[in-house]
Amino acid sequence: MPNSISSPLLSQSDSIESKQPPSLNDTIEQCIGDFSWAQFLQVFLVSLAFLFDAQQTFISIFTDVEPTWHCNTQLEDESCNSFSDICQLSKNSWSWDFPVHTSIISEWGLECASSLVKGLPASSFFMGCLAGGFILATLADSSLGRKNTLLLSCLIMSLSSLLTIFSTNVWIYSVLRFVNGFGRATIGACVIVLSTELVGKKWRGQVGTIGFVCFALGFLSLPAIAYINRGSSWRALYFWTSTPTLLYSILIPFFVRESPRWLFVRGRTEEAVLIVKSIASTNQNISGISFSDLCFERETRNVDHLYSAIKILVEKKWACRRLSAVIVTGFGIGTVYYGMPLGLGNLSFNLYLSVTLNALSELPSSIIIFFIVGKLNRRSSLLGFTILSGICSVMCLMADKVSVMLQIGLELVSFLSACTACGLMLIYTIELFPTCVRNSAVSMYRQAIVLGATISPVLVAAGRKNGFLSFGVFGLLIGICGLFVVSLPETRDRPISDTMDEEEYKFACDNIS
Repeated sequence: MPNSISSPLLSQSDSIESKQPPSLNDTIEQCIGDFSWAQFLQVFLVSLAFLFDAQQTFISIFTDVEPTWHCNTQLEDESCNSFSDICQLSKNSWSWDFPVHTSIISEWGLECASSLVKGLPASSFFMGCLAGGFILATLADSSLGRKNTLLLSCLIMSLSSLLTIFSTNVWIYSVLRFVNGFGRATIGACVIVLSTELVGKKWRGQVGTIGFVCFALGFLSLPAIAYINRGSSWRALYFWTSTPTLLYSILIPFFVRESPRWLFVRGRTEEAVLIVKSIASTNQNISGISFSDLCFERETRNVDHLYSAIKILVEKKWACRRLSAVIVTGFGIGTVYYGMPLGLGNLSFNLYLSVTLNALSELPSSIIIFFIVGKLNRRSSLLGFTILSGICSVMCLMADKVSVMLQIGLELVSFLSACTACGLMLIYTIELFPTCVRNSAVSMYRQAIVLGATISPVLVAAGRKNGFLSFGVFGLLIGICGLFVVSLPETRDRPISDTMDEEEYKFACDNIS
């Protein structure tokens, strides 16, 4: 940390700024500030990983569903009717409406198993996400980089999904779902960070929405794949979702470029310069830039081992405060983002239609982010969306007595606001932390969202008897947790930093200006 940052001379900010050498950010902005077709292609290729990520996240909706059944009327068993407990009937008195291999529940005879066993695969997936986030999160900032971490995550996710086809019981299936969640844990962070680091600040917020759109399309593609394969084995869904992901993983080493910012920070200047030149090949201003004279001091703190980036974030008070606020806000958003779709069964509206409407909400959320990210402040936008989501969630409880349409309308507004807040907070987190620890910080934010997801099913189950314990608690959590963004600095139109010292310098100058 330079002594000048803590010096009283900071009161003369103009004097200090005049002595500050040209930063890495200024040089890269001058080269790749324009949004060229080369950059668009890179962002699009990277963002495609979000599509496959969404498919693996929500695939259990169809593979782990409890199928419908009917009574075998030819046996004339009067004890069998649509209101009967299937576990109290003899095996010969009823049959599944579809072939037994359409779901793991029917194929492995889990219809009378405990809710813990039937929910084990889904729980294993989210536990894998938590484990993968903590173990793989900092690899993108340390040894592997953004590109190789994305490759590793996609490979683990696709191979584990492909191996799931050969599961013979719920225990093996759950283990493979854990591995699947472990692999996909860092995909979102790698996609957003790599996309934004390949473009200038003018397009930083907008390119992030490309990933959100891909995630929404991945979510919406699942019903189509499931409908085409209706009556087929649940294994077909894993095959048709894992195979494209595996092919995509093979393309990553050949067509996706590493972040030049990360390469510069790691001291791999020659590689970084080649990538910057290839991206900015159509920019006429590049001819006047001398990369050999680039004035950039490599981060003095080594980010070489797995948790060094996290250690750096915790050691610095200002970084720790920011990370804490991001995690708390992410936890509140995560409970609503995952809890709302799970809690739709507690409402009086048609379940299938409400699930479809919630899935479609992802698209307008991306459009909203695209148009407001460059015009509105981060703090005020996030504060508004989290409070709106909280109010509408609580009002869902009272709307049931007025109108079913009003109830589902308030639920959709709450979920749409939570989706928008989730995306905005992701972009905000990218801008709050420098390149050397950015991927780790984004991963911690996503971990907070997953942590919120782990308590959502419990709240939904409790809400079947007392509605306030689901939608009421959802509303309070996102509303209260959203207030923590007030403690964060505003970052709109502010250049992103590459080292901790550079960010600390800017933070000090902002405080005295």
